[in-house]
Amino acid sequence: MNYDLLFSFLGSAAGCVAGIIASQRLTSFRLESLEKKVDKHNRLVERMAAAEAEIKSANKRIDALTGAR
Repeated sequence: MNYDLLFSFLGSAAGCVAGIIASQRLTSFRLESLEKKVDKHNRLVERMAAAEAEIKSANKRIDALTGAR
């Protein structure tokens, strides 16, 4: 009967360890996916800042050519 208890314990321990490993892998995958999305967003913000600067410069040149203030 002690072997039954030992096998039950070992089975439960193996199941717990496997669950923890699977959970850690899923968390790691989700974190990597989130990091990719954040990088994509940051690139968009940088591009928009550059576009805004170019538009501002173009508006200044147009105003200078037309003599408007």
